[in-house]
Amino acid sequence: MAARFKPRLAARALILDQDRLLLVNAYPGGISDLWCAPGGGAEAGQSLPDNLAREVHEETGLTVAVGEPALINEFHDPKTGFHQVDLFFRATILAGTLRADWTDPEAVVTERRFFSRAELASGKIRFKPDSLAEAAWGTGCRYDPLEEIVA
Repeated sequence: MAARFKPRLAARALILDQDRLLLVNAYPGGISDLWCAPGGGAEAGQSLPDNLAREVHEETGLTVAVGEPALINEFHDPKTGFHQVDLFFRATILAGTLRADWTDPEAVVTERRFFSRAELASGKIRFKPDSLAEAAWGTGCRYDPLEEIVA
């Protein structure tokens, strides 16, 4: 029987700049071509927006203002029982630019870049969750039901 975990809580940022969405490749050594919104696990004793601003800075070098929630997404790994709940917030850049020489202190994010709607719709870019683009360019807050994890 697979190990069971309590759901892990993470915060992620939907950052649009010049109508392009910022995504990161969070696989050390580029072992996967999967892209996701910047962010990460919430630490106890910090608000979700504070956690998110810290994570975005670590992964991208950008300072952001965290806005309203845009998406709640759940994913799990049926083999291990891992279950994560991601809370996506709209965010705007206050300071900084993406730099090729930026290093994530945890060495998880190896690439970061902005993608247009057309690039994401082309099917050539692998990203998760499936509803990411809809949430980024949409309004309100969405719920994306439990989906299996992919690498």
